[in-house]
Amino acid sequence: MPIKSLALSGFRNFQSLKLDLSPRVNIFYGSNGSGKTSILEATNLLSLARSFRTIKYKHYINHDLESCTLFAEIDSIAARSSIPIGLQRNRNGALRIRVSGEDIDSASVLAELLPVQLINADTFLLLEGSPSIRRQFVDWGGFHSDSRFLATWKAVKRALKQRNSLLKYGKLDPRERATWDREFVRHAEALDEFRQAYIDTLLPCFSQVLSGLIEIEDLSLQYYRGWDRKRTMDQVLQEGFERDKGLGFTQQGPQRADLRVKVRGVAASEILSRGQQKLVVSALKVAQGLILKQLSGRDCVYLIDDLPAELDRNHRQKLCNLLIEMNSQLLLTCVEASAFDGCLNQESEVRDFHIRNGRLVSDNAYGS
Repeated sequence: MPIKSLALSGFRNFQSLKLDLSPRVNIFYGSNGSGKTSILEATNLLSLARSFRTIKYKHYINHDLESCTLFAEIDSIAARSSIPIGLQRNRNGALRIRVSGEDIDSASVLAELLPVQLINADTFLLLEGSPSIRRQFVDWGGFHSDSRFLATWKAVKRALKQRNSLLKYGKLDPRERATWDREFVRHAEALDEFRQAYIDTLLPCFSQVLSGLIEIEDLSLQYYRGWDRKRTMDQVLQEGFERDKGLGFTQQGPQRADLRVKVRGVAASEILSRGQQKLVVSALKVAQGLILKQLSGRDCVYLIDDLPAELDRNHRQKLCNLLIEMNSQLLLTCVEASAFDGCLNQESEVRDFHIRNGRLVSDNAYGS
């Protein structure tokens, strides 16, 4: 579902910007601080209603204005037309989301309409960061793979919050505790099943993609569900109750799940070079896009910030051509326009945009 057009108003250093995008390759180039990454950030916001650069929304609203507005037209095969989506954020925190001219309450609608994958300087955190980052990765796949996933994920979050509140504040009425334990167990085990099913689908696809980018011997993905596989969730809660009570929170469960990437039994981040790590994470995200396409017929939009960093021309070419063969839409940033010379299939529909100080300087289209 490629983006046909993108418009920013009052976002970062852009007073106003309107872009008509290629359905395949879009290259944004310019000096550091010109606003290239902000275009990727705005696209990500239109998908997830959150920034990958900051948790403070005031930071991405232009300092001279009280709000910012983002708008995009998405090509929809199912609807056989374009779908307009928009997001407005005010300094007072108010968030307004619109789809096809209607106000929408849930950001999950945006995520479903505009699935994006981000590869940037924080890419390495998928390997060396906290388990919560890897849970987000797995849950993105679960959300897009099964329509029941989101409701189950929310139910786990709600039951866990209630159980932790009882543990923390000592309101341990046995009947109330039993009620929330049953809720947590039921939904936790269902969430684990969704995650495991997704990992089972991901593993062979990831291996195939990685082998086309780089050869790394004895690399493995290991899914840890957050509690001992030999025990049920109910057994774990009952046996760990006194310790949970003392700590004031639930120690084990799907909130502790992790996807461990190892090479010869050691964490990949401890073994691989930065370039190798970037290719491993890229392979994971490409595999997610392939699975999404297989299951739903939808394509991811790939946001790739400064791809030349850590990757030589040969590996840049492999990754770009793999994504182009998938018919994915790419939004790429770089400092020099020549960064992708020789990396892109000559038949690709390419559009490049020169960005300078929050303004579009030039816009060129070439290819088929």
